Amino acid sequence: MNILFTLLQAAPAAGAQQGGASSMSFWLMMIAIFAIMYFFMIRPQRKQQKELEKFRSELKKGDKVVTAGGIYGTLAETPKPEERTVLLKVDGETKLRVDKSSIQRDFTETSAPSANSSAPAAAEEKKPNQSSGEDKYKKN
Repeated sequence: MNILFTLLQAAPAAGAQQGGASSMSFWLMMIAIFAIMYFFMIRPQRKQQKELEKFRSELKKGDKVVTAGGIYGTLAETPKPEERTVLLKVDGETKLRVDKSSIQRDFTETSAPSANSSAPAAAEEKKPNQSSGEDKYKKN
C-alpha cells in the first residue's frame, strides 16, 4: 500500500517534465472524443429529426399512424401546413384531435401483408401431428 502511494505521488512529477507534449495530447484526445460523439450521436439524431419533420409535413387523409402516447388511428382529414393539430379517427366514429408533433410513425405501407406471402402456408406445414401424441395419454 505504501509503494502504491509513493508511485502515485511521483506520477505528477514525471508529467511535469514533459510539459507541452502532455497538454497537446490532452487537447487532441478531447477533440477526438468530440468528433466521435458528433458523428455517432449528434449527426444521426439530426437526420432522424429532419426525416420526422418531413413525414409530419406530408401527412394526408387515410394515413395510418401511431402517436407518442400509443394511440393507433387513421387521419380523418388532410391537415393544413399551418395547423398544429390533426383529426385522428381511432374506432368507428370516434375521433380525437391530437398535436401533430405527437405523431411518430406511419403504418400505411406495413399494415397490409403481401398477397404472395407464403409464410402462413409454411407455418401450417411445420405443425407437428398432435393426434399421435394425445393417444398415448388417453385413459382406457
